[in-house]
Formats: sequence, C-alpha cells, structure tokens
Amino acid sequence: MKTCGERISELREAQSLTQEELAKQLNISRASLSHYEKNRREPDYETLDKIANYFKVSVDYLIGRTDESNSSVQSNVKLFEESLELSDESILERFALKVDGRELTAEEAKRFIAFVRAERAMK
Repeated sequence: MKTCGERISELREAQSLTQEELAKQLNISRASLSHYEKNRREPDYETLDKIANYFKVSVDYLIGRTDESNSSVQSNVKLFEESLELSDESILERFALKVDGRELTAEEAKRFIAFVRAERAMK
C-alpha cells in the first residue's frame, strides 16, 4: 500500500508541478511539502483537506483507506446528496432513514413527507 507521501508526490507529478508550485498553491512551505512526500512528517488535517481539494480526491485516498483517486465521494453518497427527493420511492427503498436511531418504516416516511407538505401549504 502506498503511503500518504507517495500519493501526494504522484498526484503532484501527474500534473507536472514542482514542489515549489504546489506548496505555493497550498500556502505551505516547500520544505513542509518535501517532508510530507518523503514521509518524514505527516500533514495535519487542514493540510490534508487542502491537498485533497486541490487534486479533487478524498482524504481517504490520501491516507490509504481507498485506492480510488478519481472519486471524492462514494457513488451511493453522491447519488443521495445530488438527487435526494424523499417522495421518490427508490430513495426510500435504497437508504435507511432514521429518527432517534430507529429506522423509519415506509409508512412513517410517507407520513413525514405529508406533514412537511402540509406545513409548507400553510405558509
């Protein structure tokens, strides 16, 4: 498994950036970046987040939890956040909606949706 430093270095080199150029973009010193790439130091969370955002990868990719560099969010999560429409039966079937740690039944979810609609109609 590749180290965080190796992944940062590969991402930088894939975009033909020097350490100086990337460090400037991330607002860190070139020496710090070099230490990260050589695994002499580990970046803090804020720096990991900057690196992930810059290269459009997940922090999980950088720290080795996943080998998928081209996806910052898992596809199910991405579907959920991009197209959440609670009245859509497929959403209610695919995702467990919970209140107070207990999963809503299909009937409870429908009543919840009806309640929100009624409240909006009263405004």
